[in-house]
Amino acid sequence: MDYNFKEVENKLKKLWEKEKIFRTNLNRKTGYSIDTPPPTVSGKMHIGHAFSYSQQDFIARFRRMLAAQKKENIFYPFGTDDNGLPTERLVEKLNNVKSKDMSRAEFIELCLKTIKKITPDFMQDWKDLGMSCDFEKIYSTIDDNSRKISQKSFIELFKKKEIYKKEFPTIWCPECQTSIAQAELEDKSEKSLFSTLNFSCDGKDLLIATTRPELLGACVAVFVNPLDKRYKKIIGKKAKVPLFNFEVPILADKSAEIEKGTGVLMICSYGDKFDVEAINRHKLTPRLILNKQGKISEGKYSELKVKEARKKILEDLRKDDLINEQKEIEHIVNVHDKCGTAIEFITTEQWFIKILDKKKKFVELGKKINWYPKFMFKRYENWVNGLEWDWNISRERHFGIPIPVWECSKCNEVILPLEKELPVDPLQTKKKCSKCNSLAEPEEKVLDTWATSSLTPQIASSLFGNKVNIPFSLRPNAHDIIRTWAFYTIVKGYLHEGKIPWKDIVISGVVSLGGEKMSKSKGNVVEPKDILEKYGADALRFWASGSKLGNDLDYLENDLIAGKRFVNKLINASKFIFMNLRNYKPKKVKLINLDELFLSEINNLIETVTENFEKYEYSRAKSEIENFFWNDFCSNYLEMVKWRVYNGSKGEKESALFTLYNSLLVLLKLISPITPFVTEEIYQNYFRKNEKEKSIHLCEWPRKITVKNNKKMFSKIMNFNSEVWKIKKERGISLRDEIKIKIPKELEDYKKDLIAMHNIKF
Repeated sequence: MDYNFKEVENKLKKLWEKEKIFRTNLNRKTGYSIDTPPPTVSGKMHIGHAFSYSQQDFIARFRRMLAAQKKENIFYPFGTDDNGLPTERLVEKLNNVKSKDMSRAEFIELCLKTIKKITPDFMQDWKDLGMSCDFEKIYSTIDDNSRKISQKSFIELFKKKEIYKKEFPTIWCPECQTSIAQAELEDKSEKSLFSTLNFSCDGKDLLIATTRPELLGACVAVFVNPLDKRYKKIIGKKAKVPLFNFEVPILADKSAEIEKGTGVLMICSYGDKFDVEAINRHKLTPRLILNKQGKISEGKYSELKVKEARKKILEDLRKDDLINEQKEIEHIVNVHDKCGTAIEFITTEQWFIKILDKKKKFVELGKKINWYPKFMFKRYENWVNGLEWDWNISRERHFGIPIPVWECSKCNEVILPLEKELPVDPLQTKKKCSKCNSLAEPEEKVLDTWATSSLTPQIASSLFGNKVNIPFSLRPNAHDIIRTWAFYTIVKGYLHEGKIPWKDIVISGVVSLGGEKMSKSKGNVVEPKDILEKYGADALRFWASGSKLGNDLDYLENDLIAGKRFVNKLINASKFIFMNLRNYKPKKVKLINLDELFLSEINNLIETVTENFEKYEYSRAKSEIENFFWNDFCSNYLEMVKWRVYNGSKGEKESALFTLYNSLLVLLKLISPITPFVTEEIYQNYFRKNEKEKSIHLCEWPRKITVKNNKKMFSKIMNFNSEVWKIKKERGISLRDEIKIKIPKELEDYKKDLIAMHNIKF
């Protein structure tokens, strides 16, 4: 069998699609269900996708074969996440437009058309990888069904009083022009000037250090620690703000760190989350000077962006000799994870889901889920315990799921749509107030994309008549979105269902190159399409199986070469075996000692691999199969039975052929979750005519063969073989040459095979 992986992969993808191999079969009980991550429609798959999606597919394929033993079905759906800012950015780029220059209706229409156009090519990347999802019914997080479920969720939680609207200092991205949630923040290290400025109190200098002099005009108070003896006499007095010359109160507050800077803290509206808390705590009146564009909104520095204003104010402070000291520092700045822009705190009216009052409950729920690896739960727990705000679920964007609300400006009445009206866009539908009959104002904001993605179990199940129950069996999740997708799904699962959304969660790592995280800006990106073109999907998946759950994996081309080498060896071993099994029909035979012993080793392998797959230790499963295949099967067993295949008696030959057929079939099944294409090709060429299933991936997971078990004896045989090979090498003779050596008494039962294998003479 000549193996051209490109031809084979294309052929088998067509076969799987034609024969509907991975179709969800709801006529059977669902024994295992997966809350599959919907990838963001970003144009193409990246190496991180190939890595983590391969790993979840190992689990899905194993579970499908295990479910076949019990005559059950597995639920492995697929969807695309095309609701949110990344899609907006992609649509703008592909169509050379700006959403702000179009009406919302026009831009939404353009988004939907673009998504429809690019999704088939985007989906093909996942099929090329060998994903065994049910691609016949896929969901989109922006389609009518998802919009309906998401809006229904909003209405239900609003009626339960778990959602509220409030004007509040919101985390705001000046670049994306939208509020964002705490979970969308990333830390970025930036260089900045730490300037000690000359405030004054009673005509004397009061030194305060800050990295944000542009917010001097927003200063509302200064804090000193009540235990700081230096400042006890000025508590309750006023401090004059340099350059702006207005006065603010000096208040005692323990948040002012005695050892940090001068020990005096400037409180502005709003520099960061601590300012927000401090102003609320002391009931101070905010002085708002930043607008949504990230510009100063009033006074001498009006219309300057934050960094421009900072530069200009420092120049003016220097001119007036108001800078006491200045040094360059590197500090952490909160940025928006979608664009990398430093965030601001802007007072806006937003919608929130209550989560702060349930932090303990969410930690309890997290403990009920089985985390793989276990230490990842700590990341979840730390995130929940560190939450400081309720979940902001509203966004100022064109493209998204509209918040289904109208409000009467006269009566302050909130009007909700009926369920039969969903999905609805308030901007396109008029509603009147039930109290005063006035035309109600539509809500213009859309829902945060996570407010929809947190409903993926419900969305996926709805595609199949809601016949798949929550909790699902598994959630595969990257570690960087534990704080978003995992947490928010747990939130929604509890608020709607009163229970956890899945029993197990597996956390994947990331891919690095030379120890560094891959990044387009660094130019150290490896494209999956290039790997698939050069090595094939099985080799890529073989590489991805080399990493434990939660561990990052460095990309090494040698690992791809090892994968391709394994595939070729599998082909060659199968080719050799079936040269002698052309017309073989499986039947029960009397096994000779060596064959029975080898099949007991196969049984041990089945047990070990099954245990590892069940614990999501696919890397160990792969390692066990790989070692067994190369050493036990190819190097030892095949060499020992060659003589019987060619020259043995009828009984000796039948025993060898039975063992070769069944052991190879078991090995193919065991490795098929990781290398689905080559195992399917061998199955179709050699096994299909004798086996009832039309695909190896629909076969039952291997069961143990009834034979006597002797775990130690085969190892002793392999040790003897190694010793003989070593002696022949030392003597400079070929492996086929005659050798005089004594066979240990404990190996007497296998003497005939060992003599023939090594050409032993006495």
